[in-house]
Amino acid sequence: MLLNKRIPLYYILNKVKYDLVIVLIVSLSALFVTDRYKELLPEMPLTIPAFIGTAISILLSFKLSQSYERWWEARKVWGAIVNDSRSLVIQLQTLTAKGNDELIKKIAFRQIAWCYSLGQSLRGLNPTDNLNDFVSEEDLSEIMQHDNKPLALLQLNARDIKQLKDTNQLDLFSQIQLDNTLVRLCDAQGKCERIKSTIFPVTYRLFLQGLIYLFVITLAVSLRVDGLFETPLLVAISASFFLLEKSARHMQDPFENRPTDTAMTSIARKIEINIRQLLKETQIPAAHQPGKFYLL
Repeated sequence: MLLNKRIPLYYILNKVKYDLVIVLIVSLSALFVTDRYKELLPEMPLTIPAFIGTAISILLSFKLSQSYERWWEARKVWGAIVNDSRSLVIQLQTLTAKGNDELIKKIAFRQIAWCYSLGQSLRGLNPTDNLNDFVSEEDLSEIMQHDNKPLALLQLNARDIKQLKDTNQLDLFSQIQLDNTLVRLCDAQGKCERIKSTIFPVTYRLFLQGLIYLFVITLAVSLRVDGLFETPLLVAISASFFLLEKSARHMQDPFENRPTDTAMTSIARKIEINIRQLLKETQIPAAHQPGKFYLL
């Protein structure tokens, strides 16, 4: 997640470097053609690139709006995960009979593991990395048999809650409350997986990029300024369009291990800190700190 800090220029230019090279080639080619065959080419009014630029602006506005909506939905889902993870531990502490501290701790640590595992899974990383501190070897070997590792962790928690009910350490109403919390966590995982697996239409991006290149060509032909100023002007104008398009493209996929991602690692660390403090643990890790201009 990008922070309210100064974003390095190299990060901005790196997003559009290839597009700007293409624009540079197109603009130089158009400048060469217009100078060499000036008499053969019809005069192109500025209203044509102005019309195309207006169309691009409308399409970019729509794409930015839709991309931000996907990004914001992902952030809201992880906000709900924070709330339900805290609620799960508090419910276990208040609804179960005394003497179940070890089992409560086991479920709570498994919930921490679920948060880290879900974030790693959504980013395409190994979902079982660094889970040894939170789950037992027996649990780890069991979840390795599942394709969906976070779902397997939820199943283990549901099994232990059922065990509390079967041993009369939990009444029926309390079990229903805990099951509802697990259902909300499972629902949050499903929402994240839906966002991850739903691809923004590729044809929309290709059409928009093609329209930007058409805008550059028509603007290069219709401009009547000195060649030394025309090429930098075209590159600067097109760079703004490409930067907006790339920003929208990155926001529309909030689980791709980019600086614009939802800060799942940081959120999972916050959940770990909160749960450890609820359990009155002495070993409390530090909050995840941003390394540069973004938070993982």
